Amino acid sequence: MPDNVTSLFRGTAAHSPSMAALRRGSDGAGPVDFCIPCNPYFPTPEMFEDMAVRLRDIITYYPSSADTITAELCQLLQLPPQCVAMGNGSTELITWIDHLLVRESLAVPVPTFGRWTDQPMETGKRVDMFPLQEANGFALDLAHYGEFIRKRGTRVAVICNPNNPDGGFLSRQSVVQFMDAMADLDLVVIDESFLEFADAEAEPSVVQEAMLRPNVIVLRSLGKNFGLHGIRFGYLVANPALAGKVRSMLPKWNLNSFAEHVVFMLKEHGTEYARSLLQVRRDRLEMASQLAGLPGLTVYPSQGNFLFVRLPLGAEGTVVRDRLLTEHRVLVRECGNKIGSSSRFVRLVVRPEPDVRRLVTGLEHVLYETRKKTAVPELSAGNGYSSGTPAVDRLINETNGAGMRLPAQAIAAAPSPGLPTAPAAGTGMPLPAAAAPAGGGMPVPAAAQAGPMAPAPAAAAVPQQQQLPPAQPLPPAPQQIPAAARIPAQPQPLAPQPVVPQQFPAQPQMPQVPQPMAPAAMAPAAPMAPAAMAPAPMAPAAMAPAAMGPTPPGVPARGGLTAAQVRGMTAPGTPAPAPPAGLTPAPATGWPSAQSWPNAAGMGQPV
Repeated sequence: MPDNVTSLFRGTAAHSPSMAALRRGSDGAGPVDFCIPCNPYFPTPEMFEDMAVRLRDIITYYPSSADTITAELCQLLQLPPQCVAMGNGSTELITWIDHLLVRESLAVPVPTFGRWTDQPMETGKRVDMFPLQEANGFALDLAHYGEFIRKRGTRVAVICNPNNPDGGFLSRQSVVQFMDAMADLDLVVIDESFLEFADAEAEPSVVQEAMLRPNVIVLRSLGKNFGLHGIRFGYLVANPALAGKVRSMLPKWNLNSFAEHVVFMLKEHGTEYARSLLQVRRDRLEMASQLAGLPGLTVYPSQGNFLFVRLPLGAEGTVVRDRLLTEHRVLVRECGNKIGSSSRFVRLVVRPEPDVRRLVTGLEHVLYETRKKTAVPELSAGNGYSSGTPAVDRLINETNGAGMRLPAQAIAAAPSPGLPTAPAAGTGMPLPAAAAPAGGGMPVPAAAQAGPMAPAPAAAAVPQQQQLPPAQPLPPAPQQIPAAARIPAQPQPLAPQPVVPQQFPAQPQMPQVPQPMAPAAMAPAAPMAPAAMAPAPMAPAAMAPAAMGPTPPGVPARGGLTAAQVRGMTAPGTPAPAPPAGLTPAPATGWPSAQSWPNAAGMGQPV
């Protein structure tokens, strides 16, 4: 392995080097992998032995056609083949969804899986990013998300359930109601790549409901839950017209012989597969328990096979990642290059207990035992956002909220009045300012609540197209945006209480950390005049009015929307748009679940 392990991460277009690259640079033994979200209990050793015996035939001959492999998978899932399209990994399907079905704009909550932001921008679409608030535990409020989509005039909406990297979960009923409320959009995509690891509901998938609707696609992954990322296979479920449109563009042999072999052997190993999912869920609770005991570490509730963790104040994620790899042979996912996240966050894949002990030991050594040697420095030197695609990076760094390219001098100039100052290098994409969560929400350590990097909500800017008239004052407090009439308030699973941080002893107080300010202390001594809060230096003529409003349907997109602009659009104090008239959510209905393993939601019979 190179002396400068950071070069391995900078030299790849992906977020992390491949396991093959890591093994080439060492003695051939790869690290313990807490980076790639894979099921560690499936396939079973017997299944691997079977594949090894048949290896020569598998790699020598052509596979069957994609239609043949899809028909076998559909027989297992009890889905109609005309409603399914299989791809060489879910990324291939995301690419075709973008090319075929996304006309000019797409909305997606951030942080999330990077291909949902990067892929549409690579093809010139406008990407409207809805920031998930750290203060709310990164939970997605579908009512606010729906209002955001209407305000922007977005034509395609994406939801990842559970979301990657935080593991946030949405109930099936709330997702169905959102789908129906967005029935006038070109497309609604529900990415369920990690849903089979969820246990909040017995049947959380919406694949049955998607087949009945004209504009809904559900995306599923097979590599993650089957523990076979290297095979590259996944599938989507939609009504026959949508599924057929995607299927018609795929090559006849887009699935390889390994994928065929695994799909055809699954029917003999349903019990082992169901047990593997149960074990991952147990491991998730145990792993969260051990991590929550580390001082200063925040573990967020998750329904995926991974945990989203915020490092203690002063810990730089890239340094922690590099030292864990070089000193402890542990690979983790540092999230500084995820839009809406920063290098204070890491994603840790759920693994068996012996591996978790090794991870915890490594974290204890890197975070605490060598602090006097400045092993984990303050946030001062690190990496900003990098998608691995130069065109996307330029779009993120050089465009404003309407996709218009800014002059070079404007990019280098100081931020506009009211926008929070950019964080120090090494923090990645800045997190949006958040209103205090109602009812307690996710606990945030004192440093995150009262530190200098969390400006008061009153300082957040409102973009040009949403600014109030100069004579009208901003609301006095950061109130929540009223839920749209068509989308009811979210049920309890949407705002999960922080079961991990509350179950364990309070974290020791970090030195020199300011205490949270009381609400009265945070209010200004005298209310500011409306004129003082309006961004006066921004002349109206500086931006073209036609480019600042929502892009009408059918109008070619002008570019991408940066997270900084989205922060302004959703900042506390922004007036709530009037709920549009029309669609009333339909109740969650669907077909009876199949009684044989595996069903479409990945939940089989009790074992």
